[in-house]
Amino acid sequence: MPTHRGNRVGRVERATKETSIRVQLDLDGGERTIDVPDGFFAHMLDALTTHGGLGIDLEARGDTHVDLHHTVEDVGIAMGDALVEALGQRRGIVRFASAYTPLDEALSRAVVDVSGRGFFSWHIPEELRHVWVTREFPLDLVADFFQAFADRGRFCLHLDVLRARNGHHAAEASFKAVAVALRQALTVRPELDDVPSTKGTLTA
Repeated sequence: MPTHRGNRVGRVERATKETSIRVQLDLDGGERTIDVPDGFFAHMLDALTTHGGLGIDLEARGDTHVDLHHTVEDVGIAMGDALVEALGQRRGIVRFASAYTPLDEALSRAVVDVSGRGFFSWHIPEELRHVWVTREFPLDLVADFFQAFADRGRFCLHLDVLRARNGHHAAEASFKAVAVALRQALTVRPELDDVPSTKGTLTA
């Protein structure tokens, strides 16, 4: 059972006509190197991995002359695939967790179940639905990233921005809330060498 640094590591390379991505994800910490073609997205990934207690080595390139969508979504896909590889049979993990994270006026809530099934639900105040955080990064890309990450990572994620005025704060509070919830859910319980499921598996 993975209980210490170095055992729970996933490595993925993904190449399409739209993007080229290489990622190594360590669920038990380590160095963080993030090289993506957008400063705000890099900032969000840094928040996710820092507060999630994750080590990451990520390099991504994409067709940003079109927009950021393909790159953001495909990074989520690659990170999800790396998460699945790193988790293995998911033995001994806490599995369920939730977190509320504020950033000044913004407040986000994340509830996760590392269930072996991908699902994503996203709710934000109506007045933020068409907000752009930067000239290149619409707030909707937060949902696109987590939809891909949860689907390919095979975990259930309910993410709600409960209140916010500033799009940057809404996005960052969301990434931090997911980070804190995942950190709890991915924690290994050393006393239990078992899969936390009544059906005996989280991979089928």
